[in-house]
Amino acid sequence: MTPFSDLTLSRRLERAEGQACLQFAVARRKLFPDHGSAWMQCAGANVVFDGVDSPVTQTFGLGLFEELTPNALDTIERFFLHRAAHVDHEVSPLAGVAALDLLCARGYRPIEISSVMHRPVEAPPPSEIKVRVTGPDEAQLWAEISARGWAHGHPEMMLFMRQFGVLAAAKDGCTSFLAELDGQPGAAGALNIHEGVALFSGASTVPEMRRRGLQSALLQERMRYAAARDCDLAMMVAEAGGESQRNAERQGFRIAYTRTKWRLAK
Repeated sequence: MTPFSDLTLSRRLERAEGQACLQFAVARRKLFPDHGSAWMQCAGANVVFDGVDSPVTQTFGLGLFEELTPNALDTIERFFLHRAAHVDHEVSPLAGVAALDLLCARGYRPIEISSVMHRPVEAPPPSEIKVRVTGPDEAQLWAEISARGWAHGHPEMMLFMRQFGVLAAAKDGCTSFLAELDGQPGAAGALNIHEGVALFSGASTVPEMRRRGLQSALLQERMRYAAARDCDLAMMVAEAGGESQRNAERQGFRIAYTRTKWRLAK
């Protein structure tokens, strides 16, 4: 049964993604102690710093678990500004008008809009295309396939995705997958699991192997993996109205809500 798009659902989804980002920073500190990765929880939100230019340097769950107050924003803003980072918040509309009004009053502006999607976890039949979980010695291979796929449309993600494979291998709750044709890896994806929520992320296909069913196979195998681990809810986040959103909707995902990323104007 598909859950209603309400506060309860938003809390589950935002906590799952926030936890995945937090564990990314934890893994980086483990492998690179001098990098400066840090995190905390404030007003019920996960607050993560993974580097000035990292896409996971932001908050998740702001205003969902506790009422957002000026004092809480003071604490969060100091956390990021002390590290010379932008102050970014991924904010669900279920946080409410009062939270959004407070952000506007403090000079925040919207910089990104995304669709948060979900569907029940079901175990489809195995795909004819081989999809497998990567081993600990394949972190660089996974990272290279992923980076080649992302670089085509998002060149700014190239460095991050090359690092991601190494960090994912050390990251709690994250499993990396490769899809292959004729023994050649052509698509990569990741799956993060947190309290029954399976977060599908990092999916990309190298340009020369696109439109051959690799992404569908990758999604099916990750869904089977999630079902075997008693997940009941699948989650995916994509650019609002973009191709990734359309592909996810073709696979049975539906939009729970449209989320806005807010940045403090310096």
